Amino acid sequence: MELAADVGDGKRPGAILFMCGLNAIRSPMAEIIARSILPSNTYIRSAGVRAGERDPFVDVVLEEIGLSLGRRQPQTLEELEDDYFDLIITLSPQAHHAALELTRSNAIDVVYWPTMDPTVVSGTREQILESYREVRNHLTGLIESRLLKRNGIAAQSA
Repeated sequence: MELAADVGDGKRPGAILFMCGLNAIRSPMAEIIARSILPSNTYIRSAGVRAGERDPFVDVVLEEIGLSLGRRQPQTLEELEDDYFDLIITLSPQAHHAALELTRSNAIDVVYWPTMDPTVVSGTREQILESYREVRNHLTGLIESRLLKRNGIAAQSA
């Protein structure tokens, strides 16, 4: 499998950071999905601009496609063990602004993938879960189409 160019110089990103506001929904979901799709030698992490709380709906919609966060808890940029990434993918406006500020003097590509916040949806448990599924499917589609070159083989989607 080869990573497709979603960065300016076309080189395959070896270290990817997904960022959102609280690292509770969008970025951890993207991290786990990317780990399941991308080559195992791709370093993938996620972080939030601020500390968040783990969201149980994320566990439910990931479990539906056979994935799990395990014991992973939300973390901030300051809590990351490593800080070298050659691609930062931001999933919220707040994270995008923070990433641009953080990388002003570094040669790190920052890409914005606008992704809805499923917590704005209200209604029944099923309606709320459906909004989380939409985010999960949206992120899966972006990772497959922008980071994974499928070499003519259709990627299996959840």
